[in-house]
Amino acid sequence: MTRFKTHTPETAPEGARDLLKAQKDKLGFIPNLYGNLAESPAALKAYLQMTEIFAGSSLSTAERHVVWLAAAAENECHYCVAAHTGMAKSGRVDDAVIEAIREGDPIADDRLEALRVFTETVIRERGWAPEEEVAAFIEAGFTRENVLEVVLGVAHKTLSNYVNHITGTALDKKFGQFSWDGAGIPDDASQA
Repeated sequence: MTRFKTHTPETAPEGARDLLKAQKDKLGFIPNLYGNLAESPAALKAYLQMTEIFAGSSLSTAERHVVWLAAAAENECHYCVAAHTGMAKSGRVDDAVIEAIREGDPIADDRLEALRVFTETVIRERGWAPEEEVAAFIEAGFTRENVLEVVLGVAHKTLSNYVNHITGTALDKKFGQFSWDGAGIPDDASQA
């Protein structure tokens, strides 16, 4: 495997240095994902901008965390499942919701379960969500705007999940307690 460097502000390409410094100031550390993304300043900038744009969507904080965590689990991204578990807990998402997604179990809250299912459907069907799945999502109380916001959240997580897969991103110590072994992934899951 071709190894990628996890950059710091000192080692990153010029266009990524200030972005990494700003994240360190904001978060108190530089997540390894950001250090890996810094190899391409454009990729790091896109990821950070998508984070802000998705945060400004009409989905609630808990709903955004469900999209992020469900997408990470569906894409079998061990780094993002751990990181988003920590962020969801910080965002006061119910522990039962977080654990259901991590374990591949249904969420007891019907609305959040509809969101989880629709997020996974968008990924599995590569955007070709069957009309009945879109209708079920809307019948659960979501809007057409939310349909497109789920696609935005999936695109955001696809970028980070794929970067983590390709670069072999090491889990940050901050998220170590939330490490994930892929529980809940069906045995017949694709070997992408």
